[in-house]
Amino acid sequence: MLLPAERKWYHQAATYALLIGGLVIVAVPFIYMVSTSLKPQQYTFEYPPRLLPSEVTLNNYVQALSKDLFFLYFLNSLVVAVATTAATVLISSLLAYAFSRLEFPGREPLFYLLLLGMMIPPVTLIIPQFLVAKTFRLLNSYAGLVVVYVTMNLSMQTFLLRGFFESIPSELEDAVRIDGGSQWTMFWHIILPLSRPGLATVAIFTFLYSWDEFPWAHVAIKETTRRTLPIAIALFQNQHLTQWGQVFAASVVALLPVIAVFVLFQRYFIRGIARSGLKG
Repeated sequence: MLLPAERKWYHQAATYALLIGGLVIVAVPFIYMVSTSLKPQQYTFEYPPRLLPSEVTLNNYVQALSKDLFFLYFLNSLVVAVATTAATVLISSLLAYAFSRLEFPGREPLFYLLLLGMMIPPVTLIIPQFLVAKTFRLLNSYAGLVVVYVTMNLSMQTFLLRGFFESIPSELEDAVRIDGGSQWTMFWHIILPLSRPGLATVAIFTFLYSWDEFPWAHVAIKETTRRTLPIAIALFQNQHLTQWGQVFAASVVALLPVIAVFVLFQRYFIRGIARSGLKG
């Protein structure tokens, strides 16, 4: 029979083994992507495959970045992702505040109705979204992307923020009222500053979604100059052969804003995940 100290050691060893295994599973595709981006085209499908290239070249990056309109596509994605993130954080925080702090008839049924949006696969909404966007003349525009991305994120992000807002002591709200503050004062000066981890979590999730989204962008945008980066990367091919080195080089470049956003909000993101798991 194992002693308590031994059981604790085995438990920790198993935990670290699972974490290391998960890290390897997640990291290997990224390492292979970077490796392929540094290989000449003739070594892309070498067998057995190598994580470390036998011959290194930066030509794939030069070719990818010199593609016509690549930086325009990059800027398009950045504009759409930033606008979507800002709008989603603002609207979801307002909704979460209403559902967590205000009393009004039908609050709970409306909240659960909003949560139904989390249960609908986005791909099943492509046709309805297209018809609505066509009716309101939102096709081939950044607004058509931003509006759809915001609506697709509202359910999840409102759910996350509601948990954060409910964790803030109600005594603070009473103090604001005693001092003559309004609901807006409570929202802007108390709730939002104390919910930075939650806001950072929402910002990261929304940015990742809007930066990487492909199906709706592919359907809604037909004008070449308004394409986003995922569409441009998918079109990195000629009539007979896909230049996989250039595809992966462009993908590595596309990862840079994602890494920058995560590094910027990492501290708040980790705290946000922990708190949302406890309070959500």
